[in-house]
Amino acid sequence: MTQAADWLEVWPDHPFGLGALPYGSYTAAHHAEVYRVGVAIGDQVLDLTAATERLIPARAHLFAAGNLDDFLAAGHSCWAQIRAEVTKWLSADEYRVAVEDLLVPAAATQMRLPFTIADYVDFYACEHHASNIGKIFRPDAEPLTPNWKHLPIAYHGRAGTVVASGAGIRRPCGQSKSADGQLSFGPSARLDFEAELGFVVGAHSYLGDPVPASRFANYVFGVCLVNDWSARDIQAWEYVPLGPFLGKSFATTVSPWVVPLAALEHARIRPPSRDTELFDYLTEAEDWGLDIDMEVRLNGKVISRPPYSAMHWSPAQMLAHMTGNGACLRSGDLYASGTISGPEPGQRGSLIELAWNGTAPIQLLDGSSRSWLHDGDELTISASAPGPDGARVGLGSVTGCILPAIPSEFHSGTNRP
Repeated sequence: MTQAADWLEVWPDHPFGLGALPYGSYTAAHHAEVYRVGVAIGDQVLDLTAATERLIPARAHLFAAGNLDDFLAAGHSCWAQIRAEVTKWLSADEYRVAVEDLLVPAAATQMRLPFTIADYVDFYACEHHASNIGKIFRPDAEPLTPNWKHLPIAYHGRAGTVVASGAGIRRPCGQSKSADGQLSFGPSARLDFEAELGFVVGAHSYLGDPVPASRFANYVFGVCLVNDWSARDIQAWEYVPLGPFLGKSFATTVSPWVVPLAALEHARIRPPSRDTELFDYLTEAEDWGLDIDMEVRLNGKVISRPPYSAMHWSPAQMLAHMTGNGACLRSGDLYASGTISGPEPGQRGSLIELAWNGTAPIQLLDGSSRSWLHDGDELTISASAPGPDGARVGLGSVTGCILPAIPSEFHSGTNRP
């Protein structure tokens, strides 16, 4: 495996080593109004906006806006070229003079939303999560719905409420129904997180033309971490018959770094769905399951370690189903895996599973317990994947802190029209 140049002082086991090279958008402390595209290398960030202006000016326009939008739309061959160029600059001593002054400490940057979200779709692709939810809400019935192993279930979210890591998450308000049947409108009392993996679409497709699973890597640029916050009480009252709406649409947080698919070649595995007889459009010739280890911390305590390797549906199958009716892709589309949970209690990717719908609260470092998120709670999801020669490829982290609901004259208890 090619190593980062010695002068960079990047240890071989650093999660943002030469095998990762994730892309993001940032501002520097002394130029908060100037957005730049950066590539993480160790504890530093290479200013890719300036580097391309200096070294490959024909590609500089792709990064001039300070976000990934134009780069994503440029397509697969361009993604490969830029990754090869950046790898060369950061591994060869001869490029030290050319790029050393374009490196800034990661601690001196403010990370921004890496790309403009075009559309957002959230899947329900984990059998362990779907089974747990089924057991909680339908204890006397089959945990999985009849369609679950035939197609990747999903819903459309709100692109405008996808926010960058670190943004405060305001507790949402909405309608809910108590156990005794009383209706009320007010702040959610059952606020939850969902540990997910997001897939960032680069190339667009044409309306009416499905994208087969075999073309996944031509359309999807890379991955990011996702926390799809959920208000379980609002969701429970509203979701029949059309599914999630206000209980989900108030906020979704994404990590600042987008790790290209090219960095995850050593993480690819066979997904469980390959063992099921499927329609042709969902049958993939390559294995696009991913062996990614995730970790969830609540107020500093590790509360779960969900394994993405347990996901039933692959991202290639999700993409094929999402476009199977001819729906088109746009550059900047984001689709997420849905909650990632493993077979063990300590591998569940949401509080509704970890605390089993409030019946088994989890303990935190300060001695308090949680069934649902409290105001002031901070939730962080991080992840890594196998890389070349035993190295790990880091996916970074995504963090959000719960803010109190905004007081409103409309929060009038049980009063309603």
